[in-house]
Amino acid sequence: MLAIVSLVVIIVISMIVVRVATIALTLTGLSTPLARFQARSAFTSTGFTTTETEKVMRHPVRRRIIMILMVFGNAGFVTAISSLILSFMGAESNEGLWLRIGVLALCLSLLWMIAYSEWVDRRISKIIQRALQRWSDLEIRDYAGLLHLTGDYIVVELNVKAGDWLANTSLNHLKLADEGVLVLGIEKPDASYIGAPRGDTKLEADDTVLLYGKASVLKNLDERRTGAAGNWEHHKAVDDQKRNEQKPVSQD
Repeated sequence: MLAIVSLVVIIVISMIVVRVATIALTLTGLSTPLARFQARSAFTSTGFTTTETEKVMRHPVRRRIIMILMVFGNAGFVTAISSLILSFMGAESNEGLWLRIGVLALCLSLLWMIAYSEWVDRRISKIIQRALQRWSDLEIRDYAGLLHLTGDYIVVELNVKAGDWLANTSLNHLKLADEGVLVLGIEKPDASYIGAPRGDTKLEADDTVLLYGKASVLKNLDERRTGAAGNWEHHKAVDDQKRNEQKPVSQD
């Protein structure tokens, strides 16, 4: 039974480690689903290669969290497998074997229920968040909450290509703010970065521009091409933005 207890303890510690890493990644600006996915991927050494993973690895704090998760994950899996094998090797009879299987299944079921309990999740998350803010040196900001990224508004990176409506045009001329779109930054092909660019900054082909706004507007902007059709799409987006601003705010 000692081996089963050891296995359960290892699983509990693993769950806590992944939960702490998820909260830490969330507080650096990642959305909760993405933070949870990246934490579990790193802990299990799955190694998914996605655009989101590349963004995580370019961030020094997130990269440090992922590296720690990988170390804990490798050590935890080896120990867990060893404990699992030992927990069944000591059974002297079929009754003893089934008893150990039943105890292990009961413990795993309880852990599963706890792991997916919203009540437990809310309270543990608050405790972990307070602890990280108090005792860690992470640069913690809940950017997803500050920018309301769980609603209609999102932050996206658009790759500017030749022939796009955005290409070879200054921000003053584009008037993206009239569409409700804010330009947060521009990454040039030589890896230089312009944060909070001014109106005279010109977008060029192969630039990567970081934009904040409504998902539908940004999708239209990504598909917009140069010429009269693109200008017409801009005017329609401006009119839609004006109508939205003029809508009365409902009071409950």
